[in-house]
Amino acid sequence: MRVLSGIQPTGNLHLGNYLGAIRNWVKMQDEMDADSACFFFLADLHSITVHEERATRMRNVREMAAALIACGIDADRSVLFNQARVPAHAELAWLLNGTARIGWLNRMTQFKDKAGKNREGASIGLFVYPVLQAADILLYQATHVPVGEDQKQHLELTRDIATKFNTDFGVELFTLPDPYIPKESARIMSLRDGTAKMSKSDPSDMSRINLTDDDDGIAQKVRKAKTDPEPLPETAAALEGRAEALNLVGIYATLTEQTPDAVCASFAGKGFGAFKPALAEVLVETLRPIRQRFIALKEDEAALDAILDKGAEKARAVAAPTLDGAYEALGLMR
Repeated sequence: MRVLSGIQPTGNLHLGNYLGAIRNWVKMQDEMDADSACFFFLADLHSITVHEERATRMRNVREMAAALIACGIDADRSVLFNQARVPAHAELAWLLNGTARIGWLNRMTQFKDKAGKNREGASIGLFVYPVLQAADILLYQATHVPVGEDQKQHLELTRDIATKFNTDFGVELFTLPDPYIPKESARIMSLRDGTAKMSKSDPSDMSRINLTDDDDGIAQKVRKAKTDPEPLPETAAALEGRAEALNLVGIYATLTEQTPDAVCASFAGKGFGAFKPALAEVLVETLRPIRQRFIALKEDEAALDAILDKGAEKARAVAAPTLDGAYEALGLMR
């Protein structure tokens, strides 16, 4: 089993990133046997689809590496690197552009969402973004890719590209990856709107818990989180139609590794005046060590670069046979 997943280095991580993805990455890493491997990368090549200052991009890559390590990613047990240190990502993406079809990319809903009404002004990179994603995955012969609802379509495209390339050139070069669905998958919503995902792009900082928030800041955000005046019921099913209440119960359940039903049973009949302090305490105790380690790590740029260099060296060694195989299949002589 070989698992691969990436994250764009675009600023501070928040609780939704941690509970929805990164905590599961750490669990996968810890559960891997000696014959399996986890590859986690910072998608800095993907980040160039939007303008960003050079210094900002470099800082974001290092800080994202520090955040992942602070959350529990172990660079000795997993392969942690940024794309730009492994040129094979860009090389294979260009080779796969000869196999991918415009019609396939036109069906990608994420491009439509991100480009919006300014489709003609969007970068080519944003349009072919899914081909680079395919290269990211296929380069390492990944067998499993953790995906959310918004990424399933891209994984299907990856399989289509791999199948067409293998068929067109009569090779069995690329492994067809399967989606990896974690046993527990949390969908964390905004603290201001229980129907919208927690997001760093939300203009209101009160809508999210950042992993860099201090103890008082976390407690204040929980205290001011939108709720309703009704007490908590005995079962989670009775929270239907109460999106904000369900979100807070879900966060508490995920952090304490309980079921939402168990949380409701513990607080049944109590209002949010009693529940919010309990939730704030759990959040503070969970995030404090992550924040403290992140602050210490992000100041040591040399150490972070050494970790990313080490990961990139491992990644390049694994990627090389696949890239060589693609050149060979295409009849390209280097």
